[in-house]
Amino acid sequence: MEISAFNPVHLSWVETLVRIGAALFLSLALGVERFVHKKPIDFRPFVIIALGACVLMMGIVELAYRTDDPQLSVDPAKVVSGILTGIGFIAAGALFREKHVVHGAGSAASILGAGAIGITCGMGFLWLGGLFSLSVVLVLILSRPFTDEYAARAATEESDKDR
Repeated sequence: MEISAFNPVHLSWVETLVRIGAALFLSLALGVERFVHKKPIDFRPFVIIALGACVLMMGIVELAYRTDDPQLSVDPAKVVSGILTGIGFIAAGALFREKHVVHGAGSAASILGAGAIGITCGMGFLWLGGLFSLSVVLVLILSRPFTDEYAARAATEESDKDR
């Protein structure tokens, strides 16, 4: 085993830790918002998903710089596609239907957002991850009065139908 297996080759330790820290804290903002409003998913999956996506993206960058095999093709777009496919599967688990109302769409979309934060931070676009995180948290907070009103109205309509 090479000694470089224990150290980044292309990225510095500081850059690596900053990217991981950004993925952690930016996704934590999404998770805490969902947790505080007692949504079906607590904050931990958001952070874990973002960290996983971040390290996968950093790993593919490191792999590209470590390999000298001309037969090996490193395509970050394929990695992003695979990450988002897996995260989409997890996000689908946050959705559930109760009669004619679908619950958990905000949490499912936030899970995909946590993956996007991890991917952008892993690629080194911390500014983009930060802007995205801020935008999503603002949407979640500012849309709350509308979604609460819709949920209450849907519950009333369902109880009226049951009578």
